[in-house]
Amino acid sequence: MPNFAIIGAGAMGSAVAKRLIDHGATVLTCLEGRSEQTIARAKTAGMVPVGRQALAEAELILSIVPPAEAIGVAEFVAQISSGMPAPPPFIDLNAIAPKTMQALAARFDGSRIDVLDGAIIGGPPVPGKSGPAIYISGDSAQRSRLLEDYGLLVRRLDGPLGAASALKMCYAGINKGFIGLGAAMLLAASRSGAAESLKAELAESLPDVDRKLSKSIPDMYPKAYRWVAEMQEIADFLGEDDPAAGIFRGMAEVFSRLADDVKGSRRVLVRQLDEILGFPETAGAMVMP
Repeated sequence: MPNFAIIGAGAMGSAVAKRLIDHGATVLTCLEGRSEQTIARAKTAGMVPVGRQALAEAELILSIVPPAEAIGVAEFVAQISSGMPAPPPFIDLNAIAPKTMQALAARFDGSRIDVLDGAIIGGPPVPGKSGPAIYISGDSAQRSRLLEDYGLLVRRLDGPLGAASALKMCYAGINKGFIGLGAAMLLAASRSGAAESLKAELAESLPDVDRKLSKSIPDMYPKAYRWVAEMQEIADFLGEDDPAAGIFRGMAEVFSRLADDVKGSRRVLVRQLDEILGFPETAGAMVMP
């Protein structure tokens, strides 16, 4: 029975762990200093809590954390794996730009650790569905095949380290950028008194957009804080010479304000959006991950 280690027992990390466990694997994680909610989530998934050093005994180490934490996790893994004669491969599965991925890989210079670039596209695994898709680049030795053997959908890319991260940036820029744009314009409509007319027009002339926003915006609330750094990574990916980079710096601010609103007691922005979308009770039912 193989051991995997997953650093990050959030909604995605714990669901990936459960998929591996359901297919016969053991998944290790470290819960030192984590919240009660994270500990409960890991326990429900069947993850095995171990000490920090014990994570290096796994056959693969996966990092599934918010983008702002990716470099720190890499430094941690480099530390616990230092001096091992045959350290496990390390797969970064976070929403980071190729430039950040290269900086992350540089933390392992001089070590024997194989560093793989990964990206998750799709929601957390659920029973009866094969997704999400896990894209891997820089894996000429196919070290990620173990993930396929234990229930995950893996798609290896021919490109070098950073190719999977580039794909994630482009996909997230379209998908999450659309959600941020929709939220920003709905809030503008609310401020200007055009909300009711805008919602009616969307439902009539752009019903697919209306359905997408009605589902995706409420789903985004508890994740907005994680999307801030992701939008900043997309801006860095585009580069200073690309005028679209400014759009995503603006999207980072949109999600930052929404994240602050979610944490507050009044939830002014959330309630405005819910009123437009027809979900006045959504804000009260939210639970932070």
